[in-house]
Amino acid sequence: MTPLKEGDKAPFFKGLDQNNREINLDDFKGKKLILYFYPKDNTSGCTAEACNLNENYDTLTTQGYEVVGVSPDSATSHQKFIAKYNLSFNLIADTEKTILQDYGVWAEKSMYGRKYMGVLRTTFVIDENGIIEKVITKVDTKNAAAQIVH
Repeated sequence: MTPLKEGDKAPFFKGLDQNNREINLDDFKGKKLILYFYPKDNTSGCTAEACNLNENYDTLTTQGYEVVGVSPDSATSHQKFIAKYNLSFNLIADTEKTILQDYGVWAEKSMYGRKYMGVLRTTFVIDENGIIEKVITKVDTKNAAAQIVH
């Protein structure tokens, strides 16, 4: 699959959030969407990223952005993660990895010479018309919001 790039139409997605409510791309028509993909709830980098987006949530929403996180974790895991860090945005439980695959972020990774499938931490900024405005592949987890708005 060719990687998605700026100017591409964002692939349609639908998934269930932490409360088993459906969220899909059409819910964000007329709004800017920060769709960020991360490997796992409650790990250091993922927690830093979620907390940074949460700390800047008011600024992001004031600028017209909605924030949605996606990982292969379960809805129950997401509920605990949201409660623990008091997150203000929804997380999609993509346990089947459908959205991850559609966005090209479920890929082979390597650690200590061992190859495995995992999530490539990536943020997509999608405009009001469903077009990808920005793709951030080198996410600075402690400054994720600043990378988006600059």
